[in-house]
Amino acid sequence: MFAPAYFDANATTPLDARVLDAMLPYLGARFGNASSRHEYGRQARAAIDTARQQVAVAVGAHPTELVFTSGGSEANNLFIKGAAASRKPGVMAIGATEHPCVRLPALHVQQHGWRVVQLMPDADGQVNVDAAVALIVQDRPAVVSVMLANNETGAINDIAPIAAATRQAGGWFHTDAVQALGKMPVDFRGLGVHAMTLSSHKIYGPIGAGALVMDKRVDVPALIAGGGQERGLRAGTENLAAIVGFGVAAELAVAEMSERTARQRAARDVFENGLGAIGAQVFGAAADRLPNTSFFAFEHIDGETLVAKLDRAGFAVASGSACSSADAEPSRTLLAMGVEPGLARGAVRVSMPHDVELNDVDRLLRALKQTVDELKHLAAVAI
Repeated sequence: MFAPAYFDANATTPLDARVLDAMLPYLGARFGNASSRHEYGRQARAAIDTARQQVAVAVGAHPTELVFTSGGSEANNLFIKGAAASRKPGVMAIGATEHPCVRLPALHVQQHGWRVVQLMPDADGQVNVDAAVALIVQDRPAVVSVMLANNETGAINDIAPIAAATRQAGGWFHTDAVQALGKMPVDFRGLGVHAMTLSSHKIYGPIGAGALVMDKRVDVPALIAGGGQERGLRAGTENLAAIVGFGVAAELAVAEMSERTARQRAARDVFENGLGAIGAQVFGAAADRLPNTSFFAFEHIDGETLVAKLDRAGFAVASGSACSSADAEPSRTLLAMGVEPGLARGAVRVSMPHDVELNDVDRLLRALKQTVDELKHLAAVAI
């Protein structure tokens, strides 16, 4: 069976064998509905309570502040749409480099009288803190959302002072921390945010589980109404096995973070040194970044073409956010950073898994050089 070397961990991660082992009983004999009053239901409820504790501890929150969802997209929608429904229409501020599952719900609430403004990044992809604070002081947005770490560039935003300014202005501050968990310390209380989004399948847990961590003083309506689960904020029988897996994955992500990130950072440094030698431009290279992420381009080389050729050569990489892969437009993140559209169309993302092998990095670099040389030759012949 053809098995390419995997360099797309920011899109999703493989399920950790230990996580799968923890999930298996809940895919078999322990199949109860956590809302049931009998022993099967009590077992399910206890398992969910344990997972809630595990995920909450991983981000320095209290278990009662955590609402399980189907993933990061639902959690972001729950907060953005819920906050807009709870508060008097006014200004909503979002980072210009947000994931579509923040940007699109924000655009949606404009239909209900909200004015959406963007907090712009600097040339390295980090939201400009001084400009963001100045806007918050002036416009006093009721809702602000800025991601903790960008899914494309890996740039880490300094959100604590922006969250503090938002609180002082009477607003609610939310951060999408989906990419951050497991790759850097994440402290819900220490960051001073009102709400935070997490996802299981980015930390070697199962697809189908996520969470919104939310200060209990923040009151939003349910996005999915019905059975009253998750404090009445997320109706529907819980995805028991996935939630159990999420809890174990979160616990492992924190316990093993130092070892994992050291390996990723070493591999990324080798990779980016090699990129420089073959003429690539790395976006956000001067920023504080996630240890596993490289977003780069070559002049006059189309990113989608490069991704496809690398796939055929046995390497799984991406041209940006997996959720935006059907969009042929240049990366919104890069355009917001001031990158020229032609170069932005050439962007390719490599995101290292935690068990990355340097041998695979070396092979990827050789394949990149060969492919780029071939594409440049074809372009020269065409001229």
